[in-house]
Amino acid sequence: MKIGLVIYRSLDTVSGGYLYDRKLVEYLRAQGDTVEIISLPWRNYAAHLMDNFRFRLPPDLDILIQDELNHPSLIGANVGKHPYPVISLVHHLRSSELRPKWQNTFYRVIEKKYLQSVDGFIFNSKTTKSVVNEYLKRREPSVVAYPPTERFGEAISEEEIRKRAQNNELRILFLGNVIYRKGLHTLLGAVKRQRSKIRVDVVGSLNGEPKYAYETGRYVLTHGLSSQVAFHSSLDDTSLIQKLKQSHVLVVPSSYEGFGIVYLEGMGFGLPAIGTTAGAANEIITHGENGYLIKPDDDVSLANHLRELANNRELLSRLSLNAVKRYQSQPKWDEAAKNIREFLYRMIS
Repeated sequence: MKIGLVIYRSLDTVSGGYLYDRKLVEYLRAQGDTVEIISLPWRNYAAHLMDNFRFRLPPDLDILIQDELNHPSLIGANVGKHPYPVISLVHHLRSSELRPKWQNTFYRVIEKKYLQSVDGFIFNSKTTKSVVNEYLKRREPSVVAYPPTERFGEAISEEEIRKRAQNNELRILFLGNVIYRKGLHTLLGAVKRQRSKIRVDVVGSLNGEPKYAYETGRYVLTHGLSSQVAFHSSLDDTSLIQKLKQSHVLVVPSSYEGFGIVYLEGMGFGLPAIGTTAGAANEIITHGENGYLIKPDDDVSLANHLRELANNRELLSRLSLNAVKRYQSQPKWDEAAKNIREFLYRMIS
């Protein structure tokens, strides 16, 4: 099977969505399929819309996968009958993110037009599938294939988790690019409300939204949090594993997640996860059992949960052990990737 994959930038870009794309390509190639990467330059939304005047579907493929992130660039190319099936790989919709209503109304019009132009879908969660079906008011051929979450393997023992929970300083890990959607400002607002001894490690690129990253750094300085908050940018796997083993809880209070690979990766190290009620985090996090769900931007509730974990180490230990169990129950990537490949074959048969 000769497959094309349309993405922005490089397949090596650091994010959960690109990890999914990268692992899918690796799996397909390992099965003997040919995968051609079609990379478009990353610019801004208006410039991406201009791609519709020049980008055309590539020739000589059996099937084409388009990362839905690229949707503003692809509507023109997808118009009319396709020479082969075009499949959209949807991590989450741009118009599902938290922003002013008028902006999301604009994005929704464009995104819906794109979604109507493809022949089928690969979804990373049931939540994403439900949102797209609601947009289209109909069901198209699709497969739900959960992202890869086992890149670090079995990482920590029950004894290590119980021992770590007794450490005096509550260590919080924020793992994600420092962009507004990931909600680092919410975490910092919660930390500012604490009296308990707390340390926050922020691991993620500062280059995605430089203005937001700068304002976040300034907030840390002006509110006297620099002794509690450390920025590490992106880390290699060895250094990241060390941070995961040292931490007590993973906090990524995103305004929206199409799935949230990071929550499960943290759970593999016994880290209860704190996310939000927006998006698919509730497919992973069970409130009060292996973590907590708060409303987006609710730093008051987040502060209360952190205070409770800092003061009640038996609770922290119980949630940590439940987190590992949730991680272990997640379907493995090979199974998900196999389902994708079988779906692609059905689409061309």
